[in-house]
Amino acid sequence: MINLENPKKFSALVNQAHQVAAEIFRPNSRKYDLAEHSYPKELDMLAALLDGMNSAGGNGGAGAAGVRRDSKDGESGNRNGSNLSTVLGVMELCWGDVGLLLSMPRQGLGNSAIASVANEEQLERFKGRWAAMAITEPHCGSDSAAIRTTARLDGDDYVLNGEKIFVTSGERAELVVVWATLDKAAGRAAIKSFVVEKNTPGFELVRLEHKLGIRASDTAQFALVNCRVPRANLLGDPKIDVEKGFGGVMQTFDNTRPLVAGMAVGVARACLEETRKILEQAGVKIDYDRPALTQHAAVAEFLKMEADYEAARLLTMQAAWMADNRRPNSLQASMAKAKAGRSCVDIALKCVELCGSIGYSENELLEKWARDAKILDIFEGTQQIQLLIVARRLLGKTSAELR
Repeated sequence: MINLENPKKFSALVNQAHQVAAEIFRPNSRKYDLAEHSYPKELDMLAALLDGMNSAGGNGGAGAAGVRRDSKDGESGNRNGSNLSTVLGVMELCWGDVGLLLSMPRQGLGNSAIASVANEEQLERFKGRWAAMAITEPHCGSDSAAIRTTARLDGDDYVLNGEKIFVTSGERAELVVVWATLDKAAGRAAIKSFVVEKNTPGFELVRLEHKLGIRASDTAQFALVNCRVPRANLLGDPKIDVEKGFGGVMQTFDNTRPLVAGMAVGVARACLEETRKILEQAGVKIDYDRPALTQHAAVAEFLKMEADYEAARLLTMQAAWMADNRRPNSLQASMAKAKAGRSCVDIALKCVELCGSIGYSENELLEKWARDAKILDIFEGTQQIQLLIVARRLLGKTSAELR
């Protein structure tokens, strides 16, 4: 049976992540927000620490856990594994700074894709390397099935042609997991992911984006022009299975969406804690023993935000727990991402509002968190896409039946 309290065995990991967030991320948060595209060198010394956290939690860490459905012999019962430990670590680190988390070496979303669908040989070959993930294209945003980047088998290589935008950590990562189609006529079933080494001929960095938030993290655009990738770098099964369809792609999302939800939960908690402190300094006390309607209006708003935060946190933990226990979690992953993404934006903006000029100025981090929050409602599938997926799952409709 699921228990949504933090497992005691992860206490050391959570404490370690919080210490990193408090002592490294928070003090450098404003510095790299103002110095966009500057690499946070302070993170280099944390790479080994994060690797240790990954080992402590099983086989995944902040951004690098995988959802693997192949049960192992002798495994049964309730498992609290790498997916849950990863989410808990992400929550703490993003309480510090979400942009710096996304800049951590070897913790990219591409690592999650590799961990989710790679075979054993690929897992070993790409172990310990930093991987970004390239999905979005100029003509298709949230509709991943509309990908036009092509992959054509030519001897022992696949030849990739296309364009990718909004690739988080694209410039800094060593590898980029590129999504491409083997056959446009076959639709979703032909979409596969390929690990492309940086400096591969035909794989060109076009530009870095200037962004509203997560400015510590680089976001890149790439062009693929006759880019040759070894056929051994295709993740998962190369066969086009119409029955299985979008399975490998969605398996990756089943992993990464709870991670992004965890990021949103961490930012929301940071906003709430800072707002509570500012309200109390202004003489506004929060009394949980009194009805909200008998207290200050700011308290009533704060209590509503706390309820939204707690709902998002529990949904996120549920999605991660289900992945650890090898239960299909696509519905729960989308529910968690939708709730956490929307709640984080609402909470961040309301906290700025409640704190007035203090919340709007650069003297506090609230205004920065409000800017960071919006991306968490957009990447890995927008709010609208998540709600569409939830509706399809609940109603038993296909993508063709419910658009």
